[in-house]
Amino acid sequence: MEYNMVGWFELPVEDMDRAKKFYEAVFDVQIHVQDFNELLMGWFPFADGKPGAMGSLVKHPDFYYPSNTQGPLLYFSCEDVAVQIGRIEKAGGKILQAKKLISEDVGYMGLFLDSEGNRIALHSRQ
Repeated sequence: MEYNMVGWFELPVEDMDRAKKFYEAVFDVQIHVQDFNELLMGWFPFADGKPGAMGSLVKHPDFYYPSNTQGPLLYFSCEDVAVQIGRIEKAGGKILQAKKLISEDVGYMGLFLDSEGNRIALHSRQ
């Protein structure tokens, strides 16, 4: 295979402004929001030609619903899980699992609920 299996993700939100503020605070990034009539999309920063999937926050009254127990679990890569975990509660989220060693070969993970109630994970090698 010449590409990663995951090419795009969409993260459901109920309040785009609140979600934008949360993810900007936790990851120290800028999210740009576009309005496509009933669909709002908040674009995560991306780097063409670099590894990892691109994605956005999405709000639509009929198709997107945040969930803390159902559906896939999305992992955000970071340099050190502890940095983002340290920002979660101040930004309006809830820590479910502090930084934890998965294994020496795999690295570390953390788990949290975002401002919208989505269950999200973090991964780092250190």
